[in-house]
Amino acid sequence: MEKEPITSEGLKKIKQELEELKNIKRPKIIEAIAEARAHGDLKENAEYHAAKEEQSKIEGRIVEINDSIARANVIDVTKLKESDNVIFGSTVHLLNLENNEKKIYKIVGKDEADINKNYIYFRSPIGKALIGKKKKELITVKTPAGEKNFEITGVKYI
Repeated sequence: MEKEPITSEGLKKIKQELEELKNIKRPKIIEAIAEARAHGDLKENAEYHAAKEEQSKIEGRIVEINDSIARANVIDVTKLKESDNVIFGSTVHLLNLENNEKKIYKIVGKDEADINKNYIYFRSPIGKALIGKKKKELITVKTPAGEKNFEITGVKYI
């Protein structure tokens, strides 16, 4: 079983999701299935089929989260000595060399990635381009819109 890195914040988040699925969503869907069954003929009962489908999604996500927790290799960069090296969990300040736009990304695991929060998966194109680099280095990232060039202007372990 291959370990998958995750931040301590990310592990806490998926454990909360797991609790919600087990203690709130699962009991609600079981109740909805029982109620739909009470309505009689299951072949033409849309509520029953929708509830069974939802139950399947919930159970699948529970299995997925349990697997993630079992394979979790928690990396807490706040406990590491600050350095200019880009590593998993670090927050990276970038300067787009074409338009001087500044970006800040935190490099995280699969379950934590959220582009709206600028949390990027370490195996994504930009994540791969950043890991192992240092402050002041130039990187090129291949994106669907073409190659983009950045300078790493800062690395923080927060």
